[in-house]
Amino acid sequence: MLVGLCCQHNFTNFGLLMNPISNPYMPGAGLPPPVLAGREALRERVRIGMARLRVGRSAKSVLMVGLHGVGKTVLLEQMRLDAEGEGVHTLWIDDPEQRSLPPVLAPQLRLVLLHLSQIEAAQDTAQRALSALAGFTQALEGPLNDRLIDLDFDTEAAGLAEHGHLEGGFTTLLEHAGLAAKQASSALVLFIDEFHCIEAAQLSGLIVVLQRCAQSRLPIMVVGAGLPQLRARVGNAKAYAERLFDYPAIGPLSEVEAAQAIVQPAAEEGVAFDAEAVDLIVEKTRGYPFFLQAWASHAWDAASTSPISLADVERAWTPAIVSLDERFFRAYFDRLTPTEKQYLRAMADLGPGPHRSGEIADRRGRRVQAVAPLRNGLIGKGMIWSPGHGDTAFTVPFFDEFMQRIMPCDDRRVVS
Repeated sequence: MLVGLCCQHNFTNFGLLMNPISNPYMPGAGLPPPVLAGREALRERVRIGMARLRVGRSAKSVLMVGLHGVGKTVLLEQMRLDAEGEGVHTLWIDDPEQRSLPPVLAPQLRLVLLHLSQIEAAQDTAQRALSALAGFTQALEGPLNDRLIDLDFDTEAAGLAEHGHLEGGFTTLLEHAGLAAKQASSALVLFIDEFHCIEAAQLSGLIVVLQRCAQSRLPIMVVGAGLPQLRARVGNAKAYAERLFDYPAIGPLSEVEAAQAIVQPAAEEGVAFDAEAVDLIVEKTRGYPFFLQAWASHAWDAASTSPISLADVERAWTPAIVSLDERFFRAYFDRLTPTEKQYLRAMADLGPGPHRSGEIADRRGRRVQAVAPLRNGLIGKGMIWSPGHGDTAFTVPFFDEFMQRIMPCDDRRVVS
């Protein structure tokens, strides 16, 4: 099947000299790949949910769950663009860690309300909400700095939103924005990346907002993405939270999807891949999109002519690993304390995982209870997660191999 993918573009120029400027691959965190393969069904699922809201039907919010490197951020951004292309109003949060959501969302909400205020059916509600937003910003704690909103509306409706936090004024503001969107036959969608990083009180407040909007049949939903532990965090925040969300898993691409992600961008530049070359990339990267992009990019640069051969792909392996170590894995490694590095190095000896927590503690020569705080801290940092009670797994694919490279087996000293 992969051979068919590699050979289906008959116009490909065999023997074509390679041009590094035309390299189509995008191996950067959050950068959109040239082909977003394998995610069509989930994009359609979200699109249907938004369309249901616009006609007065119910739709659950969607929280996509997956490891680092599976393309959650890219997919979330594409869904936002899909929504705006359908006339849906959007708010975006990409780094919620240690941030208060209302000051981040308020300037974006202002733009949405200004747009809705130009629609006759929603004009009165939107303008009333804009007046309330002016009062809301005055109630926010701490300076807004560059997020300061200069509104040309009086604050006579400030009583609608007199508290500068989620479970208060901002809930009321979102409800009025949702009502205006409903009157305009539209919807309002909050897109939130790194959802697992939302602070507990902020998360609880956000769930309250969604619950109230759902009860009022307002066209508001959340589409978020985060690490696997976000489901437990949401469930612990509010007892009824499970009823508000669906949790589709975002995993590696299938062999066919991974091959498409490699072959199609090259074919659009008139370049082909030998089938064996594609097979090797797919096998070694296990279909993880970020790693596919990195290796395919280096294979392009290693090749002198089309088609890109197995030898080109093998020659690209070392520079691809060096690049991933420096630009991807190292960013996670540098967040770790020396003790955390030692824990993950012991975990890496056991392989990709998941592993029993007791096995990891044994390799460290410690009791499970003694390393439990360390393990919890690593979960909080998003480095590991627990697929089941007492199990531990990396959230970064291939991190076990990286740890073995950067902290060799015969040298357990902590590196800086």
